[in-house]
Parts: sequence; C-alpha cells; structure tokens
Amino acid sequence: MFNVQHLSYQVGRKSLLRDVSFAAWPGELLAVVGANGAGKSTLLRLLSGDLTPSWGELWFDNQLLANIPAAELARHRAVLTQQHTLSLAFKVRELVLMGRYPYFRGQPSAHDHAVVQQALATVGLSDLAERSYPTLSGGEQQRTQLARVLAQVWEAEGGFLLLDEPLTGLDLNHQHHTLAVAKALVKRGFGVIAVLHDLNLAAQYADQVLLLRQGETVAYGPPAQVLTPDHIQHAFDISVELLAHPSLGFPLIVPVPR
Repeated sequence: MFNVQHLSYQVGRKSLLRDVSFAAWPGELLAVVGANGAGKSTLLRLLSGDLTPSWGELWFDNQLLANIPAAELARHRAVLTQQHTLSLAFKVRELVLMGRYPYFRGQPSAHDHAVVQQALATVGLSDLAERSYPTLSGGEQQRTQLARVLAQVWEAEGGFLLLDEPLTGLDLNHQHHTLAVAKALVKRGFGVIAVLHDLNLAAQYADQVLLLRQGETVAYGPPAQVLTPDHIQHAFDISVELLAHPSLGFPLIVPVPR
C-alpha cells in the first residue's frame, strides 16, 4: 500500500503540492482528479519516485519509498506516464517486453514472452504484436504502453499501477475498456492510482477519489462523498448538477450552462 503523510513539494518559491495525505490500498482504484495545474501529475511523479518530497513522508509497503532499491521497486509498481515519444521502429511485442526488464537474467525467458502475450491480449492488441510502434495510431500506442506496464507487474502480489492520464487519445470504447482492465486488475489484488479528467468515469469506476485544487486536497474518500456539487464548484469553478443514473446506480455529473 501507499501511505502518504503531509506530502509537500516545492520548486523554488512555488509550492506545487501542500500537505497532502491519503492511503492507497491493493484491491482499490484511486482516481486523482482536479483542474489543470492542480498537482495531479506532480503527485504521481512523487509516488513513482521520480521526485523527492520537500516535506512529509511517503511510504510503500511499510518502507519509506526513498529507501527502496530501484530494481525492487520496479518489480512492485509500474508507471504509465503522459509522454511516450519513441522514434525507433520497435515492434509492439518488443516494446511490451521492455516491461519485463526487472526480471531479466541476461535474456528474457519463455515466461517473460508468455507474460507479454497475456498483457497484449488483455489490452486487445494481440493482432498488432508484430506491428512497428511508430506506425500505430495514438490510441494504439497508448494501449501498447499500458500493456508494457501490465507486463512489468503481472505477477507482483499487491503490485501497483500508476497511470497518468491513461485515457489520452482513446475513443469511447477503449476508454471504458482501459478502466475495465484496471478494475479487473483490482479484483486480482492490484492497486491502481489513475489521474483522470472525466469526473463521470471517476464516479463510475473509482473506489476512492482524491480531489486536488492548486496543490491542496479538497476532498478524499468514496466518489459519492467527494464528487459533490460544492466540492466540484470549489475545485473547478463551475456549477454542476448530479443526476442519478436510471439503472447503474452511480451519479451523472452535468455542468450547468453559464
């Protein structure tokens, strides 16, 4: 699990995160939401170990994150970033195989290749395994990267996926498919922390929601407690109404025309 206590991050005199606290557990999907510049991606970079907190404590599996060796951490959490610039003509299966690097003993094993096949099947890309990555559409590239991080933590007990805007470039069908994959992993005992922009998708799929505004926590908890009109007005400066979905049970968030 991730245990975040009074986390703050500052660059020069500019504070990007201030006193953020929450816990993320295996078996849950935590959605991080907020307006542009709220600190969502900064938070994920801190959770991934790419940035060092200015203040506060960041624990992973009862260890300070900063004390965990990089190779060990890579076997227990995988990170899907926003940018995936790659000009070399790797095949899709070769790129996904890179996710198995923390397990290599000189060369990838038959098990590594089997995991790659399973990860590609999970995201619906088995038919594109031999395609050159640069020839893929933006959505197909995003799904390839998701398969890579899946392969990285495929057999990790209580492993975590950190997904920074994983729905970028995906059509409606593949947005829901990606979150359905995330929920399936949650049912297998994984933890997922995902930065999402669509509040309705957060309400539908997340077990917990962390709502940020200008680097500070507005609310944290179950979607029904966090995604209220007052909280959304404060975080996004827009009025909304909540409508009950007629059959599925989660709220629909509808902006009120200005």
